[in-house]
Amino acid sequence: MDKKLIGDGRPAEILLVDDNRGDALLAAHAFREAHVEANLTVASTGEMALAMLAREGEYRDKRLPDLIMLDLGLPKMSGVDVLSRIKSDMRSRHIPVIVMSNSGAGSNILKSYQLHANAYVIKPDNLARFREAISLIEQFFFLLACVPQNIDA
Repeated sequence: MDKKLIGDGRPAEILLVDDNRGDALLAAHAFREAHVEANLTVASTGEMALAMLAREGEYRDKRLPDLIMLDLGLPKMSGVDVLSRIKSDMRSRHIPVIVMSNSGAGSNILKSYQLHANAYVIKPDNLARFREAISLIEQFFFLLACVPQNIDA
């Protein structure tokens, strides 16, 4: 299967913020099988994700992501705090954020949308469903919806 490139003829840049190595490996596997060519970067902490988005230090030349997938259960800085910081920063507020959490608690869902998450997905519990969720996410955000193109290099 030939993979598609996004609107400006390049692979999609995806930032996965998740401290669970198993979930990160599942996501990487699912994106390898997806319809859109993608570069997946994993940040295991909220602090690391924010440094990447601010393009600080070793991340200075890193392209901003086209999509952020964010787990709420992070060590130190919570995913809710990371989401709040992303959406309050002019440099990153335009980037779609999908919260992927093990929790289906109504309070987590409501808080995520109040902080301007673009979607809330309960993490699938097996590889087949995880693959399907990733496929639906990438089809929606990269093949159906129009997302802002990052103009930075």
